[in-house]
Amino acid sequence: MAAKGKLATLVAELDARIESAALVSGQRLVEADLTQEFGISRALLREAFRHLAAEGAIELVPNRGAEVRRLTKREALELFEIRTELEVLAARRAASRMGTPGVAQAFEASVTPLLSGPQLSGAMEYISENEAFHRAIFVAAGNDTLLDLARKLRLSLIMSQLRAAMTPDMLALSQREHRAVAAAILREDPAMAEAEIRQHLDRATQFVDQAPERMFRPEEKRLAKDEGESAEN
Repeated sequence: MAAKGKLATLVAELDARIESAALVSGQRLVEADLTQEFGISRALLREAFRHLAAEGAIELVPNRGAEVRRLTKREALELFEIRTELEVLAARRAASRMGTPGVAQAFEASVTPLLSGPQLSGAMEYISENEAFHRAIFVAAGNDTLLDLARKLRLSLIMSQLRAAMTPDMLALSQREHRAVAAAILREDPAMAEAEIRQHLDRATQFVDQAPERMFRPEEKRLAKDEGESAEN
């Protein structure tokens, strides 16, 4: 495989692991482990890190190397605000497209295994299911640009950062809300789909806002970084 192909494959694999929360917020990416796992050079791995850092998936920390991005509370809330409006649009579009041949069947096939099982056993299982459920909505919306924008907002990155605050009651409530959203979409009711997804994401935003400050990167670190970048420019 050509070098560019290897790089693209590596970036896609690491990105998928972050998206699925196999790699979680704040986790250090150990070069020795990854070069051995993938059978690649450090130079290629570091180039992949630069690509992922440019996309906001990881951070390159002096004297520590690469880490999965850890957000400040302000960053997390800002991303949730944007994500809510994008997903309201996606839910409306998905509901309006259920009559398109194959769309309802594909959506139902994606979400039924997620919503018909027993109560979730823990935060990591929830994060994986949550990512798959919300992705199914964006796929059903039938807008590739919208899907790509949602991916770049990295909902699973925020959720993995807050996993220690997730309680069994919160996971059960979220699963019930997912069922209500899916039902509205499958009923081809755009207004109800919008209302259900907005209620769900508003509650999730409140969860982020009320999470302990220790779960976020301190705001002053971001400000110091910004000031340093300004000085360099």
